[in-house]
Amino acid sequence: MDLAAIPILSDNYVWLLAESGRAWVVDPGEGAPVLDVLRTRGLTLAGILVTHHHADHVGGVQALRAATGATVYGPAHEPVAPPYQPLSGGETLTGLGLAWHVLAVPGHTAGHLAYYAQPPGQAPILFCGDTLFYAGCGRLFEGTPAQMLASLDALAKLPDATRVCCAHEYTLSNLRFAAAVEPHNDTIARQLAWCQEQRAQDLPTLPSTLALERQINPFLRTREPSVIAAARAHGADSTDAVAVLAALRQWKNVFS
Repeated sequence: MDLAAIPILSDNYVWLLAESGRAWVVDPGEGAPVLDVLRTRGLTLAGILVTHHHADHVGGVQALRAATGATVYGPAHEPVAPPYQPLSGGETLTGLGLAWHVLAVPGHTAGHLAYYAQPPGQAPILFCGDTLFYAGCGRLFEGTPAQMLASLDALAKLPDATRVCCAHEYTLSNLRFAAAVEPHNDTIARQLAWCQEQRAQDLPTLPSTLALERQINPFLRTREPSVIAAARAHGADSTDAVAVLAALRQWKNVFS
């Protein structure tokens, strides 16, 4: 099972998963770069997974569907161009010989989905769109802090080795923020140095793992005393995890 990140636009990734000449892609914000990779690798596109409706995640869906006939799956309650298979969370899809568990993870958008599978003999894969990032989470455009907390809590329960395949190269910015939240967290400092080396070579920092995210991601660490203290210093009105996440997200929105 071959997993690859196709860079598009300024900082997006389209994730491609291939097996025995067939492929699925996730969140194709552009079609042409995906078609180029499919041709180069001699792959047939069989499925397209959409996590949410933003243009940088769906901009290439119609072109890919028209060129390949691939089946499109996406959120039932968001504006994805038909025809597609609408999903609400709780379903199981079959693709590339894998069972894909569909997870409802609202917060960034109201109907945001994530997709999780366990390839035989490999670490599990999580396609999480803009809900969970390397050391961060998505902005709350349509959902609430409580929804985002519940979504992140659900993802955090997946196995440690799960590969976190998010849709943006936001890692350096997120790690700088994480370091501001927890300046004495040595794991954050080590990851920042490694990711700076990766980006200096124009290499992706992704995927992350859930084990790593639990150590460095402030939005998964809202119940840690150090994170609570930082959030209280930046507007959190209580030690409740929802209030902590809301204050962290607002702080991150203006962080530079």
